[in-house]
Amino acid sequence: MLKPYFTNNKPEAGCDEAGRGCLAGPVFAAAVILPTDFFHPLLNDSKKLSSKQRNILKSVIEKEAAAWSVAQVDNIKIDEINILNASILAMHKAIDGLKLIPKCLIIDGNRFKPYHNIPYHCIVKGDGKYASIAAASVLAKTYRDEFMLNAHKDYPMYGWDKNKGYPTKLHKSSLSLFGITPLHRKSFNLSEQIKINF
Repeated sequence: MLKPYFTNNKPEAGCDEAGRGCLAGPVFAAAVILPTDFFHPLLNDSKKLSSKQRNILKSVIEKEAAAWSVAQVDNIKIDEINILNASILAMHKAIDGLKLIPKCLIIDGNRFKPYHNIPYHCIVKGDGKYASIAAASVLAKTYRDEFMLNAHKDYPMYGWDKNKGYPTKLHKSSLSLFGITPLHRKSFNLSEQIKINF
């Protein structure tokens, strides 16, 4: 059972990201403020849900959340500042987009940087513990999946419709055959991934 909030009686935003371990594409992040009485039986860590379940929840969250926002940081910026900093930047950008100012932030994981002096708490595996972080994980994942499905139309040989940019066998073999695209993260040691030099 997911906990409804970390601190009571104040607007609290849950934050999570999607796409940290991918070889290609942006990292996405979401921030969600849920009503304290929000409940949906499907809501959970997005990794434990099917694509169909995530898309059902996406519509529910966007309709019923007190506020929500999704942001992305592209692969060029990831290469410039590294994936951890890019993930945190994406979360900051998502919080920027909220129509309500949260009084508290709860962050999935163990690393974050202060945001405008708003108190924050890092929670390892928070997307399986708190409803607002789980909701943020659903939005980040569904928006990123949609981005990669659209990118697949331009670069079908990498199988992004299935692997969403993660380092699967097909993705690696296609890198060997076709090289990198403008969406690949050059700082992710792609030559090590496929044992060739670009």
